[in-house]
Order: sequence, then C-alpha cells, then structure tokens
Amino acid sequence: MSQIEHVDVLVVGAGLSGIGAAYRLQTEAPTRTYAILEARDSIGGTWDLFRYPGVRSDSDMMTLGFPFEPWTDPDAIADGPKILSYLEETARKYGIDERIRFGHKVVGASWSTPEARWTVTVERGDGVRAQLTCGFLQLCSGYYDYERPHDPELPGIGSFSGDVVHPQFWPDGLPVAGRRVVVIGSGATAVTLVPSLADLGAHVTMLQRTPTWVTALPRRDRVRDAVQRVLPTRAGGVVARYQNVLATMAFYELSRRRPGVAKSLLAKGAARSLGSTTMVSDHFTPTYDPWDQRLCVVPDGDLFDAVRSGRAHVVTDTIETFAPDGIRLGSGRHLPADLVVTATGLRIKVAGGIEFTVDGERRPTRELTVYRGTMFADVPNLAVTIGYVNASWTLRADLASRYVCRLLNHMEQNGWRVAVPRAPEGMEGRPLLPLRSGYVERAAAELPQQGDGAPWLMRQNYLLDRRDMLRGDVTEAMSFVR
Repeated sequence: MSQIEHVDVLVVGAGLSGIGAAYRLQTEAPTRTYAILEARDSIGGTWDLFRYPGVRSDSDMMTLGFPFEPWTDPDAIADGPKILSYLEETARKYGIDERIRFGHKVVGASWSTPEARWTVTVERGDGVRAQLTCGFLQLCSGYYDYERPHDPELPGIGSFSGDVVHPQFWPDGLPVAGRRVVVIGSGATAVTLVPSLADLGAHVTMLQRTPTWVTALPRRDRVRDAVQRVLPTRAGGVVARYQNVLATMAFYELSRRRPGVAKSLLAKGAARSLGSTTMVSDHFTPTYDPWDQRLCVVPDGDLFDAVRSGRAHVVTDTIETFAPDGIRLGSGRHLPADLVVTATGLRIKVAGGIEFTVDGERRPTRELTVYRGTMFADVPNLAVTIGYVNASWTLRADLASRYVCRLLNHMEQNGWRVAVPRAPEGMEGRPLLPLRSGYVERAAAELPQQGDGAPWLMRQNYLLDRRDMLRGDVTEAMSFVR
C-alpha cells in the first residue's frame, strides 16, 4: 500500500485567496511545507470561471490586488482577463504555480486528535479518489458555488423559443449583435452585462423586479495616478490602497449611521449621470438602505451612459409568464426577446461544501461559530477565508493568511501541534454576514454564526482587523496541545 503524502499546510483553492495564502506561507512561515489543491484545471478561481461579456472587478484593484504585488495597470476597475493575467503572473513570479495540484477537488476532511492531523479526501480529474494529510488545513475556496448558480423557476420558460443563458455558464462565441436580449436581474452581474452587450450591438433590456443602489466610479484612479508619478510603485501602491480603504469605510459608516444622507448622495449621482430624476425614482431607488445589500459599481457610469443614450433600457416589473417570442410582464406589457440572460444570482457554498469530521463527529458549518472571522470554535488547526461585504475580498483574505502564519510560528516556537479556539459558555450567536442580499438570505440556514464580542465578532472594519490580526494575542480564547 502506497504511503499517503503529508505536508504541513494544505491550501484549498488557487484563486486570489489561495495565491495570497501561498505567498504568505513562503515568506512569513518559510519552515512549513505546503501544497495547493485546486478542483479546476487552471488558477484564478472566480476570474477563470466567469467569462460573460464585460466581467470585471466590483472593487478597486489597489485593494483587490495583493499588497505584496501592487496593481500597476492603468485601470483601477479592471476586466476579468486582466485580473486573471495578473494572478497567473503573480503565481509564476513567486513559484506558487509549481505547488498547485490541479484537478483535485476536496470532498471531505477528517481530523484525528491522536495523530494531530487532517486526512483530506480528494476526487481527482481522472475520477479516482485519493487522500493527503496535513497538520493545518487552510480553506481559500471563497463562498460561491462554482457548479450550481441560483436559477429560480421562471413561469413558462419552457415555451420560450430563444436561447436562455446563465452568466456563470456563458458559452464561447454566443452571438449577441442585432439580437433582442433581456437580462433578468439588477445585481453586480446584470449591471456589468447590460452596457457590455449594448457595446456588442445587442438591443438590450435589464428587467428587474426591484431596483438596486448603483454608483458610478472612475475606471482610472486619479489619486493613484498622481501618487505614482512621485513615488516608487510599491510605496505609491500603499498610499493608493489606504486612500481607497478609508474612502470605502467612510461611505459605509455614513450609510449605517445616516442612511438618508447616503441615499440622497447616490440618487443625485445617478440623476446627474442619467439626466433624469424620474428615471432614478422609477428604476434606481431601492426600498432598502445603502449597504443593506452590496452596492453595485459601474465604471465611468457605463450603465447610465448606455441607458441615457437609448442603447439599453431598464424595465421594473414582474414576470407573469414566458411566451415563444419574449416575456409577458405583470403589468400586461410584452417584452420581446431572442436571448434571455438569467443574472439571477449565485449560491453560497460555505467552506467549499467540504464535509468535516472531528474525531469521527460530523461538524456541519451551520453549527459552527467563527473565531476572528478565520477559524471555527472547537475545530482544530483549520482556517477559512471569509472576505468583507463592504470592501474588497483581498483585504480580509490577506489579513487571515498573515494571522495563520503568526499562529503557525507561535505553535512551532512553543512546541504546540494543535490549536483550537474555545468559545465561552453562554455566548450569544449572531448572523455571520450583515446583508439582506438574496444570496445571503437563501443560505442563512447553512451559514456559520459569529459571536457577540471580540474575538468572536466579525467586524466589517479593515483598520481594526489589521490591528488585531497582525498584533493581537494569538493565544486569546485558544487552547493549545503538544
């Protein structure tokens, strides 16, 4: 019987989080061996999966990019292919690509206290199941289901004679020029698709049941451009990064404390871009407060420009039923279509859908409580990457990776083999994510919870988290075993 391969740290996922985790392990915990397991056949995660027209970041690249590898492209809001190229180049530059095992989908992980190790079961691309072991398991697989999007039942969809496509599975070479395209949805994917399809010559309409808060940001970051004319690339990247962190945090806090002011600012900005207060009140004024759901960003106001110029249209209505040549709406209006794009959202898959057992006992994610937003109570030697809802994913992912390195180094220095967060008795649980977005509410029953105070409270505040994750006491509420 062949011996099972063992490494000190197994990283699951070769997207933004996984590449960042690998770099931190190499530089901040260099005595540890590691490997990356990636279910797909290429790196990039989200940026390799999504191929729909116009796919791009919804955060600025100074904060979505790695702090150790500053983003140098002129576009601060970048398209998917540029981001994927950046990830590939970063992985090659630091030799991270050589540590990735492609076609290794993790389906289970079992912890043994006597052995102080995880046994990880993978399904390989050839259909064979295999096992690896590790002392520490670091999950960097994001929280979206890459295999199954949210695809609600649409009444009468079977009678529609045109094409129906979900953005998560956009086919190569799909013709859109000259076609009547209806994009169902109003979230980040929909507001990206609509102007991009219009640019490709489609007659496009965004059909939304309810509006979403949308804000225009410059594609180029003028502050970053000015700073980098006088500072070296790395120093200029740090300045631009913190400027954007502070600006984002400031608007989030304004939205939480003075939602009426935030609403007014967003509505006025949309009216300036659209040239119509009526259109804003009809189609761009949600019933919820800003940041009850994530804001949608449109670079250089491209969605507003497409609507204002008549190249795209927005309809706020409900679907009564599909017809062979389009959609009959609740208002009685008929919306003709040759192609329907169901930008109806994503599904959350916590911890990559991996089934955990600790000493033979199943540990469903819905029963777990997060510690520092990075580990789980009573689950040894395991970290999970959970990004911010009010800022770029990478900001928190990088803090989590650096915290893991601090913990690993502390364990090595003191001869500990096991670290387990221990929650206090009677701690009150709270929902993990402070959003009312559909994808969060649909997954509520499966999400872990957070606690009612530090280090169990997952704050949406980068500066406080940076202080605690990089300088806080790694032994707080933690049990260690030799």
